[in-house]
Amino acid sequence: MMWIESVNAIDLAVRGMVVGIVASAPMGPVGVLTVQRTFNKGRWYGFATGLGAALSDLIYAMLTGLGMSFVMDFIERPTTVLCLKILGSIMLFFFGAYTYFVKPTKPHKSSGKVGSFWHNMFTGLAITASNPLIVFLFLALFARCGFVVPDHPAEQTIGYAGVFVGAIVWWLCLTTALNKLGSRFDMNTISLLNRLLGLLVMVASSVGLIYTLFR
Repeated sequence: MMWIESVNAIDLAVRGMVVGIVASAPMGPVGVLTVQRTFNKGRWYGFATGLGAALSDLIYAMLTGLGMSFVMDFIERPTTVLCLKILGSIMLFFFGAYTYFVKPTKPHKSSGKVGSFWHNMFTGLAITASNPLIVFLFLALFARCGFVVPDHPAEQTIGYAGVFVGAIVWWLCLTTALNKLGSRFDMNTISLLNRLLGLLVMVASSVGLIYTLFR
């Protein structure tokens, strides 16, 4: 299998963490909701919302990886793998551009009800799960990173665990920063964060594309 140069559990775990962070970092509806709940209810309620989003990301990542593994069983030509990595880089570039230019939606006012930890987590999961287009992001990330490795279930499981851990790390860092910054973290800060992330993804995908073409 020419999909990746070698199969290493630690390497896949690191790649998975990168995938989890990149998939979670854009401040879409669930990100803005996490900000709102952290301010209105407390840090751990905001984290619970992010944890639900991380669970949804894990489910989508596993479904995407399962579908790709069936396709990759028929991939034998190095040129096909090259085309997939190029396509993944291009898709990631457009994702970065979208993240850079899109304006986050201002959250609605809170009802004032704190709710349980599990309720906050479930709503975070439901909001993230309602956007199946995230599958295309995982397709791009998996293709670019060479993440899916058929016939290596143990290593792949560790890779998926890395995706979940990466997402959790992001939400934990975000809610911790919100707890420290307080009201200084507003919609302008969210827009700036999205632009920085979008720019980083565009640069990284461009470098990856150049490396793939001229390696």
